[in-house]
Amino acid sequence: MQTIEEAYDFIQKVGICTIFSESVPGIGSFYDAVDLPDRSGGRTKWGARMEAVWEWKIELPTLYPDDIYYGKIKGGHAALMSMRYFKEVHYPKHAYAVSACKPLAQQVYEIVRLSPGTTAEVRREAMERFGCSKSRFDTALKELQISLNIVRLNEPDLKNDTWVPFEEVYGELELGGGQEDDA
Repeated sequence: MQTIEEAYDFIQKVGICTIFSESVPGIGSFYDAVDLPDRSGGRTKWGARMEAVWEWKIELPTLYPDDIYYGKIKGGHAALMSMRYFKEVHYPKHAYAVSACKPLAQQVYEIVRLSPGTTAEVRREAMERFGCSKSRFDTALKELQISLNIVRLNEPDLKNDTWVPFEEVYGELELGGGQEDDA
């Protein structure tokens, strides 16, 4: 694929793809599907391929919020999904209540619930309030994404990831009750 329209069609066809990783069994890589030059043809030293992947992973769910979901999957891999796949397969299997998350993740969730913010803003508050390290915060934030308790706000003008409670964006879906399984 070489255009954002082809990228949209690709996600609708495959249902789910990681952004970069090839190491998730049964799930292809968005990066590998982009057919643009690796080291040339772009505006930066990254090359056209990496630039497209980096931009499209943000633009697709922003331009097509009813059709494409962006989030983290088990293992912490960033992924794009068709909304059909998300609602029918991913969400029922992997959503679990914040009360099933680790204590720091629950505390970070409360920060986001009361005052949505960028990663840096939420991290700063969590580190000040709970004395956690950046690494522990990152793990908690990842758990909240994987468990579908928070999501990135898909607004066109946002420059940084801004986190909101999942139900604020996808309120029509109900959170599952239990911890995800290993399958």
